[in-house]
Amino acid sequence: MRFFKGFKEGMTCFGDLIAIIVNTVLLFIAYFIGVGITSIVAKIVGKNFLEMKTSAKVKTYWSDLNIKKRSLEECYRQF
Repeated sequence: MRFFKGFKEGMTCFGDLIAIIVNTVLLFIAYFIGVGITSIVAKIVGKNFLEMKTSAKVKTYWSDLNIKKRSLEECYRQF
């Protein structure tokens, strides 16, 4: 009976180790595909997601939001 208890604990530890390895590999692949390829495509196209350039000529870096009033009908059919 003691053998089976030790075997169960050993298999549990082994399963936890395998789960950590598999999760790490899968998350790395998902991150590489999601963020890496998006970054490469954005650099090729020339898209800047953040405006990081500074200029001495510009007084402020605020951008206008340009909110306008919408009719009630437009609010009902948003999608």
